[in-house]
Amino acid sequence: MSQPVSIMPCLDMQNGRVVKGVHFVDIRDAGDPVQCARAYCEAGAYELALLDITATIEGRRTMLDVVARVAKAATVPFTVGGGIGDVPSAAAVLEAGADKVSVSSAGFRKPHVIQEMVKEFGSDRVTIAIDVDRNPALPSGYEVYIDGGRTPTGADAVEWAKKVDAFGVGCILPTSKAGDGAKTGYDLPVIRAMAKVVKAPVVASGGAGELSHFYDAVEAGATILLAASVFHFHIIDIPELKAYLKGRGVTLKNP
Repeated sequence: MSQPVSIMPCLDMQNGRVVKGVHFVDIRDAGDPVQCARAYCEAGAYELALLDITATIEGRRTMLDVVARVAKAATVPFTVGGGIGDVPSAAAVLEAGADKVSVSSAGFRKPHVIQEMVKEFGSDRVTIAIDVDRNPALPSGYEVYIDGGRTPTGADAVEWAKKVDAFGVGCILPTSKAGDGAKTGYDLPVIRAMAKVVKAPVVASGGAGELSHFYDAVEAGATILLAASVFHFHIIDIPELKAYLKGRGVTLKNP
């Protein structure tokens, strides 16, 4: 636990609004993205994630106007994902004001795109998101899903993480379909398995519901703690989480 840990609220976007679902479905409204971003920056978030959750399945690019508005309001780095499928679409998002891009489905379908982005923008600006669900038939017990968690690929999630790590990506973000929005805790085995085999920071994503869940994720090897529901609906506020983690001996990055 020597590496500093950062707290990363996630703004899942649909039709220009922040939303939150459970297991990637049952979506409900959670507010205006600019207001949310400003509030999280003021609360002490280290970074933000902005995910356009239906861009890929709707076959369109990320909403650049929303990215630009959030960029004006945000005082911390933010990562944008959803609908980014090649170097030009990534460049457009970065030019709109994002600090990093997150790629999932397109990178899985065309791994060379990941290598091209790392070469073009640098490791630190490329995150690979991996939606996973349990599959006991695979070596790690976890399968990669694409298209917003809708399409199983048959690929082992930990092996895919190793492959993209070798491309030199700056961050790996696994989200458990089983845990997403359920508030039952992060899927610790997949965090642990990926953290053991990759050099890039691993994000804990999907399932935070109480303070202890965040500490459990740090123990499992995550150095970035992503959450949405608990922050959006004030079940846990960032200053409270920071105080709790510091009390457990966790070193935090400061905004």
